[in-house]
Amino acid sequence: MKHGIVWMLALTAAVATQAAAQQYVYPAKGQSAQQQKSDEAACYQWAVQQTGFDPAKPPPAAAAAPPTTATGTTPGAGARGAARGAIVGEAVSGDAGAGAAVGAAAARGQSRRQNAATAQQAQQQQSAATQQQQAAFAKARAACLEGKGYTVK
Repeated sequence: MKHGIVWMLALTAAVATQAAAQQYVYPAKGQSAQQQKSDEAACYQWAVQQTGFDPAKPPPAAAAAPPTTATGTTPGAGARGAARGAIVGEAVSGDAGAGAAVGAAAARGQSRRQNAATAQQAQQQQSAATQQQQAAFAKARAACLEGKGYTVK
């Protein structure tokens, strides 16, 4: 699971960097290569200031996931499930021990699924936010360059 998150963050950073690289800048007013380089650097910094996003720096990690045990469950999930299972097991079959074991296993499984879904949702939200920030950055950079007499596509 952690490998998937790291992979997604690396992919997002690569896409963000590629999006800026996909902008083509043409010196429409005959600017020199040196002037264009200087203007692009200035507009890059301006776009960072305007948007608060720098494609050269990876986005901060997503909010901390809920605490889990080594098995990926929320602490106490098994105990809570065992307590519920013991009550049901005693009422249904007269065997509280078997009910507790079944309840604990079921609660740990449910906890793992919920924690995985929460992590995946946070990852998707961060990816969408990064894409929005990248688009805003590219738009701001293009506006700056166009203001300096370049054609940006």
